[in-house]
Amino acid sequence: MKKLIRKKVLVPILAVTVLVVASGFKSDFFEIAKQIEIFTTLFKELNMNYVDETNPAELMDSAIKNMLDELDPYTQFLNEQDVEAYKINNAGEYSGIGALVRSYESKLVIVEPYKGYAADKAGLKAGDEIIKIGETNVADFDDNASELLKGANNTSVNVTYVRQGETKIATITREGVEVDAVPFYDMIDDKTGYIVLSRFNQKASGQTKSAMQDLKGKGAERLVLDLRGNPGGLLSEAINVTNLFVPKGELIVTTKSKVKKFNQEYRTKNQPEDVDIPLVVLVDGKSASASEIVSGGLQDLDRAVIVGARSFGKGLVQRPLKLTYGTQLKVTISRYYTPSGRCIQSLDYWNRDEEGKAVRNTNFKEFTTRNGRKVWDGGGVMPDVTINSLSSNSLIDALERNSIIFDFATNYYYDHSFASENDFAFSDADFEAFKLYAKNQNFTFQTKTEELLEQAINGDDSLLGPEVQDKYKDLLLAVNRGKITALDTYKNEIRKNLEDEIITRYFYRDGLYRYYLKHDDAILTAKELLADATKYRSILK
Repeated sequence: MKKLIRKKVLVPILAVTVLVVASGFKSDFFEIAKQIEIFTTLFKELNMNYVDETNPAELMDSAIKNMLDELDPYTQFLNEQDVEAYKINNAGEYSGIGALVRSYESKLVIVEPYKGYAADKAGLKAGDEIIKIGETNVADFDDNASELLKGANNTSVNVTYVRQGETKIATITREGVEVDAVPFYDMIDDKTGYIVLSRFNQKASGQTKSAMQDLKGKGAERLVLDLRGNPGGLLSEAINVTNLFVPKGELIVTTKSKVKKFNQEYRTKNQPEDVDIPLVVLVDGKSASASEIVSGGLQDLDRAVIVGARSFGKGLVQRPLKLTYGTQLKVTISRYYTPSGRCIQSLDYWNRDEEGKAVRNTNFKEFTTRNGRKVWDGGGVMPDVTINSLSSNSLIDALERNSIIFDFATNYYYDHSFASENDFAFSDADFEAFKLYAKNQNFTFQTKTEELLEQAINGDDSLLGPEVQDKYKDLLLAVNRGKITALDTYKNEIRKNLEDEIITRYFYRDGLYRYYLKHDDAILTAKELLADATKYRSILK
């Protein structure tokens, strides 16, 4: 009953309060004041008279967050803890156990311990399930239990975790954690440098510049910048990274908003590091936001060849607005446009389908780069050279969402051993073992075809007799069998994800990148392209 009240009563009224900020008081003042007064009296009477004890803070927090769900996923209410986490993410420094952790209702799962940091030194591994932190059971903790792992430097915390069915206890001494924007760089060959830029925090441009200088000192005459999996970050750092390769004063991004002061042009402000070095930028479906500003800008200016798979497609800009009591509203204030004038936003959150889901843009408009090459908006940054093994689809997304790849990699780690990343080889027999594992886990997901078939079967259509209904059911079974067959169809793409997950278990992120230098399809393609100056120039022309 309490949940119903939060969602049906508080959300519509609360919408008015945030609308005040979003509209800049452009709406009718009397109507705003009226609705605020209604909400205030309702909230007071509800908390005073409801039959059970209420928690006003939880009611308000839930109401705000449910309301914002009606907009886009990037417009968020940040409580005091969220604000602190937001600052830490941008700064690239925090104090904790040094591990990427995924939160579930009854447990925390170590996704990746960072090499040499507290969790790693305490012996924790990817796949370990933390069920107790100190004296607190994760299942009994209402908020995000991962917050309990954070704390001041040199303080200790005991964690109880489950590994391969066995319960263990470890003491972890917290320490300062440096989150590098550039976690790895090296030479691919004697003339080709490789830089991984994994996030756009305050260190991004500085570390990228340092990596470039070091690689050029080692003989690099061409460069590969890897933005795969980079979710974005600070707009200012996206401009500064792009500035490393293009002259001062170059237009990189234009933002457009209904609020006039948010309409801005962003140009490069510094002297570049190198405007001539041949450059390939790698992207995939997880390259988003600031990654797309860099890759899209360099593509539009014909400064780099983009290699990989279509990027995520986030063409929206957010800004944190301060509220009372240390809270903030991170709100989408504008859309951004690359130098050619295109907005690469992929999902339309303002015109949803019948189920309330954002509609994917399929009507692309054509633009031209500085040299007259054709590029398109609305679907992320399209690569100039496509790498099929980097493509994703609903099958691969479902495998990751259901942790099938992650859990298989955990089991694989405890069943195999390798001396170095160069000894690793994922065989056809290993892939068959993965297929069997997926079947045994009852892996399933619903395709659009299945949704339509089930609607037809369950619909109240008197024209469909039993024979037709049975045919529909047979077709549904065939579709379901086809999902397992699809594991073979997309073997290369799935294998790529499995190898990434497994190698990281043994040799951390560094080992994965070292493995990439000799085995990754995108890097090998980039290396070959950069070595062929004629082909490289022909793509940009």
